[in-house]
Amino acid sequence: MDKTTSIHGMWSSRLTFILAATGSAVGLGNIWRFPYMTSDNGGGAFVLVYLGCIAMVGLPILMAEVLIGRHGRMSPINTLRGLVRDSGVGKAWVGIGWIGIIAGILILSFYSVVAGWTLHYAWLYLKQLFGGAGITDPAATFTALLASPLELTFWHGLFMLLTVVVVAMGVEKGLERAVRFLMPALFLLLLVLVGYGMSTGYMGQSLTFLFRPDWSEIDGNVFLRAMGQAFFSLSLGMCTMMTYGAYLPREGISIPRVGIAVALTDTTVALLAGMAIFPIVLSFGLEPAGGGPGLIFTSLPLAFEAMSVGVVYGLLFFGLLAVAAWTSSISLLEPATAFMVEKFGIRRRKLAALAMAGLCWLLGLLSVLSLNVWSEVRIFDRSIMDFIELVANDLMLPLGGLLIALFTGWALNLTILREQLSEMPDGLFTAWRWLLRIVAPLLVLAVLASAVL
Repeated sequence: MDKTTSIHGMWSSRLTFILAATGSAVGLGNIWRFPYMTSDNGGGAFVLVYLGCIAMVGLPILMAEVLIGRHGRMSPINTLRGLVRDSGVGKAWVGIGWIGIIAGILILSFYSVVAGWTLHYAWLYLKQLFGGAGITDPAATFTALLASPLELTFWHGLFMLLTVVVVAMGVEKGLERAVRFLMPALFLLLLVLVGYGMSTGYMGQSLTFLFRPDWSEIDGNVFLRAMGQAFFSLSLGMCTMMTYGAYLPREGISIPRVGIAVALTDTTVALLAGMAIFPIVLSFGLEPAGGGPGLIFTSLPLAFEAMSVGVVYGLLFFGLLAVAAWTSSISLLEPATAFMVEKFGIRRRKLAALAMAGLCWLLGLLSVLSLNVWSEVRIFDRSIMDFIELVANDLMLPLGGLLIALFTGWALNLTILREQLSEMPDGLFTAWRWLLRIVAPLLVLAVLASAVL
């Protein structure tokens, strides 16, 4: 196997990889969850704790995923098969790749349904821009959407179509072209919304709300939340970074440097989202705590309706959410598609991406129906959609991240590690390896335990 290139294609530059990896990390959760976690858990103190967790858990595992991918140059499952053979360890470690790919498929199945909501709302504001009716009762609008299986299925299908079109075109023509357009568009939309937030007169209060450190709020639970956010916000444990790492050139590209760039860019986007949302929330007297669908789809549209440029702002805001969801969904579909191409020798354009997208779409119908027709069905006292999210997001991802840390720290051949991280000084390399061996596994176990108990 040629370890210098991937059969699927290669990123043309370090910047492209950073854009792609950041696009994978930045999703709906970053846009609406991180700012509220920050404000509710000590403000600036939480940000510092979060950055510490990134350094201790997120960045070490991110680097591990990227170097595994860059060495193997294949889909996660086949990359791990090669590494297991080269390192002379048990074949059970290949299960990491299966966990990541299955988790990605499950997550994309319900993520696409939620992302479809953003497309629906963007469409509503686009129609309003051209004379359509306004959203005068956001709660009723949102309830009506969730109650309609046909409408949810349409938007879920449209979002999956947008995702598969990019992935089916391959790395250079699909993924790379998409992130080169979508990530600058995401930043531009964010900056426009932050600019409007500054005009409300509530930016100072919002910055205080976000960044004033309150160390009295910091306790064990807040630390666990920060660590969980650090882990999930970087898309770890689902092998997307491993897959993107397979397309990363070696010459002149430092894994630690690109890892730091991805982590900082991801955090910057999340904080900018807070600076865009909070001025609106505060200026209209909305409840800022909690975040989530209740605020995004019912409370904020009330504010947009009262704003002089509310229609434009609403269109831009939900367009931003859709772009963030799109960049993440592309990375969720890519690992399974790459494996299908390798396993069956089928052309990416014709069958691989379509087959995996079709599977995700079909599984997504379970989430669609759980919101209406099957709303009474419960699995361990959870709706079908919530149960799928629990299994994939709260259990499989931490498990995958834990196993990646243990595999890299204890099982992977030291020569391979040193080759991939040749630019790292010996002291930093040793510290990174022991973070993977001891610190990160213990902290990820704490996150996993908190999800289960």
